[in-house]
Amino acid sequence: MLTPTLEKILVLQDRDSKRLGWEAQLKAVPAEISVVEKKIAGEKSAIDSARAEVMALETKKKLLETEIGSADSKLAKYKTQQSQVRKNDEFKALGLEIEHTSEAIAALEGQELEVMYQIDEAKKKFTAAEAVLKENIAGYQGRIGILRERETNLAAELKLAQAEVAAVRTPIDVAALRLYDRIAARQQPVCVALRGNKCGGCHLKVSSEVESAVRGKGDAAAQLPTCDQCGRIVWWDAA
Repeated sequence: MLTPTLEKILVLQDRDSKRLGWEAQLKAVPAEISVVEKKIAGEKSAIDSARAEVMALETKKKLLETEIGSADSKLAKYKTQQSQVRKNDEFKALGLEIEHTSEAIAALEGQELEVMYQIDEAKKKFTAAEAVLKENIAGYQGRIGILRERETNLAAELKLAQAEVAAVRTPIDVAALRLYDRIAARQQPVCVALRGNKCGGCHLKVSSEVESAVRGKGDAAAQLPTCDQCGRIVWWDAA
């Protein structure tokens, strides 16, 4: 038969177990939010990378345009000089420069066309990827909203559980509470059933003195007998 003090301690353990459960769930929420936030950051990074690819190609196109412009200026200069020279060797030399410059311009224009094609393809890819990634981000943000709401609800449940724990602690003897708190600080559960002569916590055999105390024999004043192996409070389970 359970002593009045042990009955109160078992009620406390039940309320404490619920409190610990709410605490564990509440503690896990920030980590879950962090995981989702990292996913959002990853999606945004993917969008930025796709955008950067387009910008890099557009920058390359502008550089090519600048090179083509410079080459066109050189070509015009060579043609002007060629029209003004009178010596045949100078005329031929400028002719070669004009030929090489024209070839360079053609090559640059070919590169420009290729880059323009790459830009079109990159923009199509970016537009499609951006739509998908933004949809993913919206989903993740919705998940964070749910987690924030859950965090609020868990905090409310924890507050109620803490109030219940405080209420059931009040009528318990100070010495019994001290013992309970000392055990709870290092292991859970605090109170376990003794079946046969084995502790329900560590599953090891208790001494005959502890077993007698749990059964209410011998020194019955020991209202809260503890396992001499793990230190938990033990009570008799006749089942």
